[in-house]
Amino acid sequence: MVSSVPRLVIAAPSSGSGKTTVATGLMAALSARGFAVSPHKVGPDYIDPGYHSLATGRVGRNLDAYLCGPELIAPLFAHGADGCDIAVVEGVMGLYDGAAGEGELASTAQVAKLLRAPVVLVVDASSQSRSVAALVHGFVSWDPEVRVGGVILNKVASDRHEGLLREALESVGVPVLGVLRRAAQVETPARHLGLVPVAERGSLAVEAVAAMGAQVADGCDLPALVALARSAGPLACAAWDVGEALVPSPPPPLPSPTPGSARAGGPPSSPGASPPDPRRPFGPRPRTPDRLVVAVAGGSAFTFSYAEHGELLAAAGAEVVVFDPLRDEELPEGTAGLVIGGGFPEVYASELSANEALREAVAELALSGAPVAAECAGLLYLSRELDGLPMCGVLDASARMSERLTLGYRDAVAVGDSALAGAGTRMRGHEFHRTVVEPGAGDSPAWGMRAPERRVEGFVQRGVHASYLHTHWASGPGVARRFVERCRTS
Repeated sequence: MVSSVPRLVIAAPSSGSGKTTVATGLMAALSARGFAVSPHKVGPDYIDPGYHSLATGRVGRNLDAYLCGPELIAPLFAHGADGCDIAVVEGVMGLYDGAAGEGELASTAQVAKLLRAPVVLVVDASSQSRSVAALVHGFVSWDPEVRVGGVILNKVASDRHEGLLREALESVGVPVLGVLRRAAQVETPARHLGLVPVAERGSLAVEAVAAMGAQVADGCDLPALVALARSAGPLACAAWDVGEALVPSPPPPLPSPTPGSARAGGPPSSPGASPPDPRRPFGPRPRTPDRLVVAVAGGSAFTFSYAEHGELLAAAGAEVVVFDPLRDEELPEGTAGLVIGGGFPEVYASELSANEALREAVAELALSGAPVAAECAGLLYLSRELDGLPMCGVLDASARMSERLTLGYRDAVAVGDSALAGAGTRMRGHEFHRTVVEPGAGDSPAWGMRAPERRVEGFVQRGVHASYLHTHWASGPGVARRFVERCRTS
């Protein structure tokens, strides 16, 4: 299968250059002109895709070559961009910045190459004039496989400043596709973990995205940007298919039987016995109920989620129902399993604590042995307390805010069996938090980490798997299949 969706990657020399403003504004401007725009974000960021979704009316999707592997980048892109007129991919950090110590892995440059997509470089020109040519020349020439097709100059002070910048860039041979004035910058509030998510800002987020769209439409050459996107080469790959992803890989072949025995290493097969179904790793399924509800925490406090997680749960047979722990006083009817992703429970600790009825319902579900998967914010919510305020009390652990930022990619292995993963399951993940959890006694850890230091982390008890580690289930769809099977049988 060949994907011919026109596509652009919006990159920058460094963080803070204006990638999010330009990418989100371009998505909004193109959507306003009738394009069906597919929004994407390089890296593990959960917040920017919320702004992308608001700009396009489509779910924002992440492309992370560390979490998912380079081989899944093009298929996941094709899955998200199916049926769209154009795709805009917002980069992460600087163009060539990736996972620490891993070369180009997980960098915007690597993703651009994997997608065969041209790059538009957003340059903060606020403190330079002629030097911009040296800067752009360096980024253009660093890796010949990365095609920088144009530059958007951001934070330009005046017509005279713009003239100096354009004159300098003539020698580089890279066209200027847009100029955004310094005075017209759209302010988007931020706090300790980045931008404030869309779900928390309501109409203010809508207004901000509209302003970004107007700014890009006024300052950028939209026809030239669309033409550049259409110059992207054909992408030969099959789109990621959620149903196919859930089918387990076949087991390795058994050794040949020794002469005279029915099967080496085991008793003879029963006559007429059927081979085991690899799609049923926990034995025969009970009769499927009318509804197998997996409740997923949402709302303003729990905004961190990858779209593929819900798709995998649904394809595995679950009815995914989103609820808001800030407002709902009970879990969705028929809840057989619970997924609590990341977000900002520390910002809403008092409101979460005040919803005592839901906290008790969550604790009762966990005590029953039902599968519960919690990542980062979910871990804090399941703890005994957060900054001194009562939480669900599922885990004998106390959580509190910290001055120290924990940030980075992680290689992890499941320490023991859980509702999410079997012992020895390897996953790649990402940590990003300013909290500390002080565990009690008696719980088994969820993951063993190899870097940056060897340690164990998280909690496994009954059906609960809780950890700081954010994972992308497309890289290991078996966790979704296992989770839903445990919901059926617990």
